[in-house]
Amino acid sequence: GAADSRLRSSPPLARDRVRAPPLVPRSSICPLTPHRHRLVGMFIGDGAKLVRDAFEMAKEKGPYIIFIDDIDAIGTKRFDTEVSGDREVQRTMLDLLNQLDGFSSDERIKVIAATNRADILHPALLRSGRLDRKIKFPHPTEEARARILQIHSRKMNVHPDVNFEELDRSTDDFNGAQLKAISVEAGMLALRRDGTELVPSILLS
Repeated sequence: GAADSRLRSSPPLARDRVRAPPLVPRSSICPLTPHRHRLVGMFIGDGAKLVRDAFEMAKEKGPYIIFIDDIDAIGTKRFDTEVSGDREVQRTMLDLLNQLDGFSSDERIKVIAATNRADILHPALLRSGRLDRKIKFPHPTEEARARILQIHSRKMNVHPDVNFEELDRSTDDFNGAQLKAISVEAGMLALRRDGTELVPSILLS
């Protein structure tokens, strides 16, 4: 079969990072994080070279997964060609497109990209044979939100009156990271108040 390329996306403003498949050995994953100060680089050609190097390593040591986090940092459809940083971002994206086209017949290499802003990605990235398989991770459901709050509160002394099912109704559109932050902050607030239990008033404050 042909090489596998996928785009994994979560809602805008979500801070949970989409991860590579958990059953894949870490030694077979090549991560790329295209923040401007990393993948794009400080000098002209840095970003494109890092992309080429990653694909070359994957070809030499395959089977390999190339995981590109925050691909919207280089894959946006809006560029300002008058700004040198944007020109370098565009060069990096063009090289990524060339690499995606070049390995399409190599089934030993898989490419997974993650983004919270699928709406701003350049259409060229999503064409057939590139990142054409899309997997969306929406915000947790009410039941899932209640379970996430329970998980992150499991090491605390939780008062019997705490009803996680009621709490999930006040956390609509929260992602997993935000729900974890609620639990952690509630625990810290209880300690600051010299409390010994996590009570409803603290979780709702």
